[in-house]
Amino acid sequence: MEKILIIDFGGQYNQLIARRVRECGVYCEVKPWTAPAAELKAMEPIGMIFTGGPDSVYLADAPKVDAEIFTWGVPILGICYGCQLMAHLLGGEVTPAQEDSAREYGKTVTYYNTSCELFQGLPQEGVSWMSHGDYMARVPEGFALAAHSDACPNVAIADEHRRFYGVQFHPEVNHTEYGTEMIRSFLYHICHAHGGWTMEDYKNTAIASLREKIGAGKVLLALSGGVDSSVAAALLAEAVGSQLTCVFVDHGLMRLKEGDEVEEAFSKWAMNFVRVDAENRFLLKLAGVSEPERKRKIIGEEFVRVFEEEAKKIGAVDYLAQGTIYPDVIESGTGAAAVIKSHHNVGGLPDCVEFKEIVEPLRMLFKDEVRQLGRELGLPEYLVSRQPFPGPGLAVRIIGDVTKEKADVLRLADFIFRDEVARYGEDQNLNQFFAVLTNTRSVGVMGDGRTYDYTLALRAVTTSDFMTASWARIPYDLLERVSTRIVNEVKGINRIVYDITSKPPATIEWE
Repeated sequence: MEKILIIDFGGQYNQLIARRVRECGVYCEVKPWTAPAAELKAMEPIGMIFTGGPDSVYLADAPKVDAEIFTWGVPILGICYGCQLMAHLLGGEVTPAQEDSAREYGKTVTYYNTSCELFQGLPQEGVSWMSHGDYMARVPEGFALAAHSDACPNVAIADEHRRFYGVQFHPEVNHTEYGTEMIRSFLYHICHAHGGWTMEDYKNTAIASLREKIGAGKVLLALSGGVDSSVAAALLAEAVGSQLTCVFVDHGLMRLKEGDEVEEAFSKWAMNFVRVDAENRFLLKLAGVSEPERKRKIIGEEFVRVFEEEAKKIGAVDYLAQGTIYPDVIESGTGAAAVIKSHHNVGGLPDCVEFKEIVEPLRMLFKDEVRQLGRELGLPEYLVSRQPFPGPGLAVRIIGDVTKEKADVLRLADFIFRDEVARYGEDQNLNQFFAVLTNTRSVGVMGDGRTYDYTLALRAVTTSDFMTASWARIPYDLLERVSTRIVNEVKGINRIVYDITSKPPATIEWE
């Protein structure tokens, strides 16, 4: 299968590059810059993309690839840091920008040389998204300038004989006009991709890979009932059938009635299903803990310990399977990428687990791709289109320490919010919405008496990939109905606020 390799140097937009390549119908895989050259070559890529990154290429400890890569005859597109790295390794000179005008950030009018293969068919002028403070003082021998801006003469460079291209802007982000067209040109005109990669291809490849890896071994799947773990369950069931046992750990931090709903949904499937009531042990571990990262790591470790205990009951379980997806990996930090927050199934895992290996068949998929895969596997739409729910559950929607009383308060308030949104028909317009119990108390008046109760925050966003998100403009009358019901029906809450922050700078979840 033809593939593009994306070499990850830790940039903030790197996951979008993979999305854009796949949207163009070409399969790609993301590899860290530390991957050995021999490993990359053995994958026989038809092209490579070097991503952006936070470092400066001229520093001694900056991430670099083996220069051998440039002798393979494989087309390369360098983006931002990737462009400067290619210039640096091939004999050019990259320096800190000496003048503020040479540093470019944000939307920038860019002028393209449309005789260059990368820009053929595009208008000669467009807006691109810049984010660089270094400058290519000298481009390598064999390279020509392919684009410029008012401040920078070498916005893009090209060695068309060797099929090496570099751009100092980010074609993968929506802010860059014609960015997808540039990526498509690289894939089809320069790398000569045939395209046609589909989620059906991914399904078939993944099933074959799982069968080869697992063999006759037994697999224990951490099933939460959410989209990711449900799709992982269906994929594994297709691959290894009765060798799979799905364990649903009810940690007492689920949404209202959710544990029963999960059990009912999966009781109809031909798979081994085990429900573990672990509320007391999780709440005991979390007692007095308020720091978000500690919560996530405690929950992550306790999940694994429960699975290890269940594995011993089943006997000779070789693999622990999880519904980890690519945004989880990105936010938890990988390679040179920054840690945003440790997802319980990635950065929250303990260093030592009693399994031969952890299997993550969705690790390179984005949320919308996971939903597509679920449909390919024949999962019901209500399960495939279900809203994301964090593995740590309500623990990361309760700011401060976690108690059963707080969880019960939030459970009911969150149910009312979701119920009213669905009644109004607004749920079709929102990609995720939920309530957060803050640790802020305020004075209120109820029944002519003074109250001093919790403030509840409501959060709703629209997004296509959950890597970026916009706060949703919920109708005021709906917010009023939600506020009135919660204050009247949920004891302990006397004030409601609505979160109007997008991602970035915020994350979708509060913790």
